[in-house]
Amino acid sequence: MARTTPVKKAWRSLAWLAVLIAALIGVNGIGVATAGWSWTPKLALDLEGGTQIVLAAQLESGQEVSSEQLDQAVSIIRQRIDASGVSEAEITTQGNQNVVVSIPGTPDQATLDRIQSSAKLEFRPVLATEAATTSAVGADGTTATPEPTDPAAPPLESTPSVSPTDASDANWITPALSDQYANFNCDDLDAEGANVAPADEPLVTCDPTGTYKYILGPTEVAGSTISDASSGLVLNSQGVSTGAWGVNIVFNSEGTDQFSDVTTRLFGYGVGDPRNQFAIVLDGRVISAPSTNAAITDGKPQISGSFTQEEAKALADQLKFGALPIGFQVQSSEVISSTLGSAQLQSGLIAGLIGLILVFIYSFFQYRLLGLVTVASLFVAAVVTYFVIVILSWREGYRLSLAGVAGLIVAIGFTADSFIVYFERIRDELRDGRALVSAVEAGWKRALRTIFAAKAVNLLSAVVLFVLAVGNVRGFALTLGITTIIDVIIVVLFTHPVLQLLATTKYFSSGHPLSGLDPNALGAVYRGRAQFRTPTVTTKSGASKEAARRQTIAERKAAELAGTGSTKTGTTKVDGKDS
Repeated sequence: MARTTPVKKAWRSLAWLAVLIAALIGVNGIGVATAGWSWTPKLALDLEGGTQIVLAAQLESGQEVSSEQLDQAVSIIRQRIDASGVSEAEITTQGNQNVVVSIPGTPDQATLDRIQSSAKLEFRPVLATEAATTSAVGADGTTATPEPTDPAAPPLESTPSVSPTDASDANWITPALSDQYANFNCDDLDAEGANVAPADEPLVTCDPTGTYKYILGPTEVAGSTISDASSGLVLNSQGVSTGAWGVNIVFNSEGTDQFSDVTTRLFGYGVGDPRNQFAIVLDGRVISAPSTNAAITDGKPQISGSFTQEEAKALADQLKFGALPIGFQVQSSEVISSTLGSAQLQSGLIAGLIGLILVFIYSFFQYRLLGLVTVASLFVAAVVTYFVIVILSWREGYRLSLAGVAGLIVAIGFTADSFIVYFERIRDELRDGRALVSAVEAGWKRALRTIFAAKAVNLLSAVVLFVLAVGNVRGFALTLGITTIIDVIIVVLFTHPVLQLLATTKYFSSGHPLSGLDPNALGAVYRGRAQFRTPTVTTKSGASKEAARRQTIAERKAAELAGTGSTKTGTTKVDGKDS
């Protein structure tokens, strides 16, 4: 089989690059046509402005919020927002009971729910349930039509006459609880304060649609025992997707043991008994109340319901990062202007343009027409970077801030470094006496290791910044990391293939003085491998000076020895005498 020539490899690499660019444009085009995307990226708060939301803490009578609770709430809200992408949101405290969230653009209802929902998850056993009608449950578990409570009648007993043995014991249903249940209106659930109900007492609540209402026993498994949560499609017993979205929960060791005990007990009641069910309660509402068909001992239950993909992901994020220490409600929401605005964005873009011009000037001054490869490589890198940023913006929620623009500008210098390393390696090979085609291949092998090492350091720095930092610094780190990866792709799929093709052209292979690859101008001193040209004693020209300056110590010593040997007169000894 014939060996693949450098020219064929070059065209193959350029074809892959063309496929990559076409794919990026195609993905963005599909998003524009079907998902309401745009051909420009979203801008962050400092460039576009947005919405400022003031969250006020919901407190029971006599309760006070601490500074530690507010700081914890700020951290959790920031994690929830960042989970949907680097949105450059600003979250701060205001006074002693408010949290201020500033979000770019206009948030939708799902975003507001993600921010203010306390995500207090509880697993409670079901004591009784029925459709949300006017029927009530008596202390003996039977249903009866409620009668209006006489205001003059003595208060109903709220303490169980018999101490309950567990959270599923029907003795929790006292006359007072039955009366509350009978008169409970699901439309007034939020006003009832169900999301701040004590965990060690029964709870009367409803499902999100208000179709069913429940009497639930005390909390047996708290949401704080959740170690991880993720969203995904629900699978049936055969492993086939049902098309519905759910939330997969993973408990820690404590939660696993507690959930195993609960499901083992509930399974003993048998299907059909309300106490066979356990309610998954989020912020005081029953989001699911499945029957217990088996004991769940592995600590990995799944919450299923009428979730959309976005709702399932939002709930998973809330559960993963934990519940807010206190409940919040939106006190005010107003539009705010950008802190920097378009003038600063223009200034940043002008700074980037000046940087590009300086790089171009240096490339032409140092590498003559070879600098055109630098210009073309930077242009291709800019196109790829732009569409990657646009796709991340509309697909993952990323927003471009001035810090992100700074990361893109800094990346110009890092990208140019790769070209300089490669070009210098090629020129070194030309100085060693290689032909241009051979110098391009040998220089590429030597340069690639250096480029990979340098880019690995840049990428590691960007990853560390992204993981440890918050706010605008994460935007800087993200753009820096993206451009570092794209830089390597461009060098491999564009810069090297273009030089492989140029090396076969007469203009560059002949070493034209303006090509930047003239062996004489570079100071090539070899006739062949390990064979030096004998220097002549003449006034040093500019090229000779350049050659002498670029020689290594070993080359200089070899040249000196060669020159000394050519000027010595030979002598021999005959019978101990010189002749």
